[in-house]
Amino acid sequence: MPVPRRFDRRPPERDTTRINERIRVPEVRLIDDEGKQVGVLKTPDALAFAQERELDLVEVAPEARPPVCRVLDYSKYKYEQAQKLKQARKHQQQITVREIKFRPKIAEHDYDTKKNHVERFLRHKDKVKVTIMFRGREVTHPERGTAILDRLAEELAEFGVVEQHPMQEGRNMTMMMAPSKAVLAGTAGGEAAADEVFTEGETGDVAEKALESPLGQEAAAETSGNGQGAADGEGSNDPGAADGEGGNGSAGEPAAETARTEQTADASADTAVS
Repeated sequence: MPVPRRFDRRPPERDTTRINERIRVPEVRLIDDEGKQVGVLKTPDALAFAQERELDLVEVAPEARPPVCRVLDYSKYKYEQAQKLKQARKHQQQITVREIKFRPKIAEHDYDTKKNHVERFLRHKDKVKVTIMFRGREVTHPERGTAILDRLAEELAEFGVVEQHPMQEGRNMTMMMAPSKAVLAGTAGGEAAADEVFTEGETGDVAEKALESPLGQEAAAETSGNGQGAADGEGSNDPGAADGEGGNGSAGEPAAETARTEQTADASADTAVS
């Protein structure tokens, strides 16, 4: 196994554009800094023409005969080109291709799970490559794979469009799906509903409507009854209120012991009779 080099020993990339003294051809066709064509001049004369204006002589068309050179500020030109490239890269949308694989005999729950994955990828504005893998003699029944792909495309028609129809390559059948216009515009189903919020005062209206309903009134009455019973039981000293929440509880213990004694006596009597 080759050992990776720690340092990159390749020479740095040089700018291959020839400017000023690097232009070695005998004569050039010159364009001045205002974009006007001066004509064919000897290279030293063209260089002197650029130096008089404190600018650079830049070769812009080396394949022409004679080569075309222009008078401009080369450092400023390179900076502007770099800024244009940076802006173009900023507005460039990067598309990611995801892949998910099915089997022709896939179970219903597995199909639903993978369909949800495809929907999630499409919602994230990614392209999805759906692959049906055939094994053994399954390859003799490609209609099963086509049926699965057609069903998937039909059920996810709201979120994606078929960019490449099902195509079989060896033992695999593939279909490419891309996000729909609704997803790209952010108006796909379910997203607008998820973004809705309650306006001011709306939650109070919902609570009032719930209390006005018969079920709400019964629940409120039951709650108030339980509260009153609990309040009555807290200060009660009645010996018979052994099950009360706030009762003294000690009054119920003798009654429980008496019941257990009677049950023991009945059992002894039954044994004696038998």
